[in-house]
Amino acid sequence: MAHDLPTTTYKINRGKLDAEYLRNKLKLKSLEAKGNLFSKYPHVEKFLAEKGLDLGKIRSHSAKAITTGALTGSLLFAAPGVPGQIPETAAIVKDIGDFENNNPTSPEQERLLTALRQILPQKAGPLTRIQEKTLEQVIRQTIGVPARASLEGEHLNTTFGYIGAEQHLTRYPGDTMSVHPKTDKYDEGMAPGRGAWGYFAKSKADLTFEDIEREKWYVVVQTLYLPDWEKRLAYVRDWYKYRKVLVVNTVNGNAVVADIADSGPAAWTGKQFGGSPEVMNYLGGSRYKKGAVLVFFVDDPRNQIPLGPVDYNQNNLTGVIMTQG
Repeated sequence: MAHDLPTTTYKINRGKLDAEYLRNKLKLKSLEAKGNLFSKYPHVEKFLAEKGLDLGKIRSHSAKAITTGALTGSLLFAAPGVPGQIPETAAIVKDIGDFENNNPTSPEQERLLTALRQILPQKAGPLTRIQEKTLEQVIRQTIGVPARASLEGEHLNTTFGYIGAEQHLTRYPGDTMSVHPKTDKYDEGMAPGRGAWGYFAKSKADLTFEDIEREKWYVVVQTLYLPDWEKRLAYVRDWYKYRKVLVVNTVNGNAVVADIADSGPAAWTGKQFGGSPEVMNYLGGSRYKKGAVLVFFVDDPRNQIPLGPVDYNQNNLTGVIMTQG
């Protein structure tokens, strides 16, 4: 089960409306309007029920407005965090499938980004359970990876946050950049110390292909800030070691399967995740140093999903500007 996350409170400062505050107000207004309509005109509610129609998804019956109408409508009428509303997830994912059937030439990457724009808040931060469950299904349908916000009872403090560029890790005693592959001239170089779980191999002679891939496609997550990290250290230390995660750039849709090989970044940096030079290069290019991402666990008990880029879509999107910091 995913951890219940606190509800964010939004305020208005000197007449400047927060987008999330406004969106919440619209949700309440829409629910109130729906209730008033059915109260004054009960025959309308009966008619819709007989036809199998949901007032919040009337526009979904227009193929032209499948994603902008039905998907948005489903989210507006789904109160975040209320267990009784979880069935709405199936309706949202069905709308995405309908969009795919009516737009067979549209790339998967575009479908993913369309869904992310409807589900994610404007500012990166902890998501509600219904948002995470919806994203799990969207990711499976578009990217094809079995991603989980919560796996075997474990859940990160946030699944939607900012990732920053990290350095290469020493793979074995004596490893240096003179023998370590680099990405390009913007490469971050090698970290002065080892990762949270030490060297990947005892020596250069013991270095395996699996070790090389683990260091190449590693990420950093804030295990040190988990509420029960110290109490369960003996268990969680081993559980998180090289645990596979799916990292998705929420701006351009690029996705990579990585493994957790270090702990951090520090809270004061304003980042919740870190990525190896190779991870960052694939997510956003050689100059990509910070950006908003989704990080979900990969449910891969048989170790069948390889580390590295997920080329779920070979078509490049036009007009996408990658966030660089």
